[in-house]
Amino acid sequence: MATVREATYDLLRSLEMTTVFGNPGSTEEPFLSDFPDDFTYVLALQEASAVAMADGYAQATGRPAHVNLHTAPGTGNGMGGLVTAWHNKSPLVVTVGQQTREMLLIEPRLTNLQAPELARPYVKWSYEPVRARDIPAAIMRAYATA
Repeated sequence: MATVREATYDLLRSLEMTTVFGNPGSTEEPFLSDFPDDFTYVLALQEASAVAMADGYAQATGRPAHVNLHTAPGTGNGMGGLVTAWHNKSPLVVTVGQQTREMLLIEPRLTNLQAPELARPYVKWSYEPVRARDIPAAIMRAYATA
């Protein structure tokens, strides 16, 4: 049986979303560790730049682009780009890191207390998977919605 990580990468491959834009932090390390050789990670110096690059990529290719942001501060930094992408009608799939579940109760600095609400109203759909195994389905729905 495939792991959630393997299933997610397989889904992204099948959707031809092997280019990921982002500015990673510690919460994104598990996703990026042993990053597949057939994927390209486009590193931005700040989340606003990552969203802008993904927006341009989506417009140029006509396909949804994947941008990965770093927790609540990263989403906040990317909001201007999300507003622009919304008005451009650019299809984006945005994934955002979250503090580890074990630490959410004590609300450390990078915790996103209302993750699905932060990017609204400038996204078509927003969801925080409650179980790791829900991630591939959430990405599929985000792709279909984009």
